[in-house]
Amino acid sequence: MSTTSHRHTVGGGAPVTTPARSPRHLGPGWVPNQHGAWAMLAVPLFVGVLASRVALVHLPLAVTWFVGYFAFFATSLWLKSGRRDRFRLPMLVYAGGSAVAGLVTLAMRPGLILWAPLFVLPLAVGLWAAASRVERSLGSGVATVVGSALMAPVAYAAGDGTDWHRIWLLTAVVAGYFVGTLLYVKSVIRERGSTGHLALSVGYHAVATVAAWWLSPWLGLLWLVLTLRAFVVPRRALDPRGGITPKFVGLAEIPAIVLLVVIAFAAIR
Repeated sequence: MSTTSHRHTVGGGAPVTTPARSPRHLGPGWVPNQHGAWAMLAVPLFVGVLASRVALVHLPLAVTWFVGYFAFFATSLWLKSGRRDRFRLPMLVYAGGSAVAGLVTLAMRPGLILWAPLFVLPLAVGLWAAASRVERSLGSGVATVVGSALMAPVAYAAGDGTDWHRIWLLTAVVAGYFVGTLLYVKSVIRERGSTGHLALSVGYHAVATVAAWWLSPWLGLLWLVLTLRAFVVPRRALDPRGGITPKFVGLAEIPAIVLLVVIAFAAIR
């Protein structure tokens, strides 16, 4: 049987080619193809849990969070498609599953409902961007990053954390990193060759390096490396023989994220 392929995007918009859907696969809207989103979902949750303590409530909270993202993804496709029926079922199934898990979470920690208003604006921006077909815009990406980062203090509250100064600093570090990743990936892939996007990415990383150095020299050194990466890799990506592929960009994020979390936890006390 012959197969075809289609292109989708990762993280800040890097194109990835994957096999086309076969009859044996789930229909559109069931499986998110934004691979870079998994880190933005998992890292803030992990940071919040690790900074407080592991509690049973974190299990339904995690289910609510991830299934809620599935619902957001399906709803975005539904809006972008002009509300086509084929996206309605996954949207309703995931929204229902997230709601059930959310109710279980609230039954265990009713006070977590107080965090819900913080997610309204990022969610609204994301859905509006999908309906307007500008979901790849910088504003939409930043809103998504901010909304994702807010899970860190929510998970922290669920674990009965008390050092709010520390968790907000950790949240800012995580959000700052993923905003930088958004700009970096755009300059490498979708906006490759754009002087303006390259300057924005490098400039952002340079300013973030100064802020990170204020928190910790080790964190500042990491951001200095990220700034050099933001300058060098997009330029190398202009050469077809440079080996800068979406897979390379994605895999390189793994050690950077691990180092960020380890150094941030060690530096921010």
